[in-house]
Amino acid sequence: MAPTVTATPYDFPRLRVSVHLDDDTSYLAEDDPVPEFFDVKFCPYQPLNARPVFAAVSKKHIVICRLTATADDLNPCEIISIIRDDDPEARNYCCTWTKDVVTGKPLLCYGGEDAKIKIYDIFEKKLVNDICDIVTSPLDPLIVASCSDDTTVRIWSLDPRHEKQPCLCILGGEGHYWNLLTLAWHDTGRYILSAGHDQIINLWTVPDLPTEPTDRPVEVHYPHFSTSEVHSSLVDCVAFFGDYILSRACHDDVIVLWKIEGFSSEDPRPSQDMAPTTINPANLTRSAFNPGVSAECPAPYTRLMEFATPGCGPQFFMRFKLHFVPDQHPVLAFCNANGKIFFWDFEQITGFHDYIKKVEKNPDAPPERPSWLTAVVHRTHGGAKAEPTVRERKAAGKAHPSDLEQIPTFANVYNKETLLMWDTKYNVENPQVPLKPHKIENFGASSFVGRQVAWSPGGEWCVVVGSSNFALLLQRWAPKRET
Repeated sequence: MAPTVTATPYDFPRLRVSVHLDDDTSYLAEDDPVPEFFDVKFCPYQPLNARPVFAAVSKKHIVICRLTATADDLNPCEIISIIRDDDPEARNYCCTWTKDVVTGKPLLCYGGEDAKIKIYDIFEKKLVNDICDIVTSPLDPLIVASCSDDTTVRIWSLDPRHEKQPCLCILGGEGHYWNLLTLAWHDTGRYILSAGHDQIINLWTVPDLPTEPTDRPVEVHYPHFSTSEVHSSLVDCVAFFGDYILSRACHDDVIVLWKIEGFSSEDPRPSQDMAPTTINPANLTRSAFNPGVSAECPAPYTRLMEFATPGCGPQFFMRFKLHFVPDQHPVLAFCNANGKIFFWDFEQITGFHDYIKKVEKNPDAPPERPSWLTAVVHRTHGGAKAEPTVRERKAAGKAHPSDLEQIPTFANVYNKETLLMWDTKYNVENPQVPLKPHKIENFGASSFVGRQVAWSPGGEWCVVVGSSNFALLLQRWAPKRET
């Protein structure tokens, strides 16, 4: 047995195994020869020490799987159930988990092109109810939000008290004018992001929702923040990182981290009459949090950094996922259209800059280099002097001198290739220069398009689903093998 490397918080997942569902396009009502998984979600209603369960959604099937952290080479994935959607018009794209209000049992909501959400009891293996299209509120598992081609965000209740009118709120009006693709709840449950084909990203303030039966949903006509300037094409994935925002768009080949100036979730919710209207259509960005330009706050939003995601081309409906839980490093994951899975550890970015400051403060006795900050070591042949490879020489020759080369402590110790690598992975001085991935895992199939990434609640598993009905299972912190 190979020796086991000690697990660290800086470890990235490694590809463990792939799972393949047979071509299920023959079950579709219309001719569609392309089998794909479009979504994957882990069940969040399990103890952290339980074996993680996830659901993967193809156009006609939903596969429920359980993972086991085995120390051997056995397949860690057990298929619990396969759900076939026999609705003739169904072509499913998305899912989210909720739970029964009485029993606490996990329920799976899934839906797509037929504008219905099916609610499925994975234990009883039966449909529970139908509603329309989905992200679960972080505060209440009985509240879900949907977005669809009708350009609205709708908030639904699964509470039996709202059976006659399950739609509690409609976020629409003047927010979007084209099909929506993505939405995200803020951890407080007080704000929702939405985006889609019109390249607009909106931040909506969620009003107080009815707790008793209602005949009519609350309507919100304007978001409190709206912009079409962050991206130049349709936006297919948004997420909150605290009060910051992550987003990506087709053709951009980057994920952008940015913030709304003046926005803080700790402040009282702004009233609806504070939401800026569309009275001036020339305004590409409207904000209730920074309505005017001043020396203290010169712009309504600030671009903080970008993450390079090459190899996506014209593909859209490709979603990243940020693992962001207490006591663990925030890690961003994304799969491109060539079967490459990219990872960035946000703790490494801040740790790198802390390390630089310490070196500059005490250059004569610099601190020990972090273990995760590796250096490029040239290959040697026998007793010959180490020389850079042809690729390394070309890269160093084309590159501009990095900021790190201006620090004597680094320039005297590390070669240019090392300093260039650190600069391209960790330097955030210029928010317009995308950071290269800290780790790349290669599936080996250049035609594989990653559609969605999911992290297990404990962060030990990362699952990527996409084209040809493949699910890629990546693992970190695996149990040690006995020698």
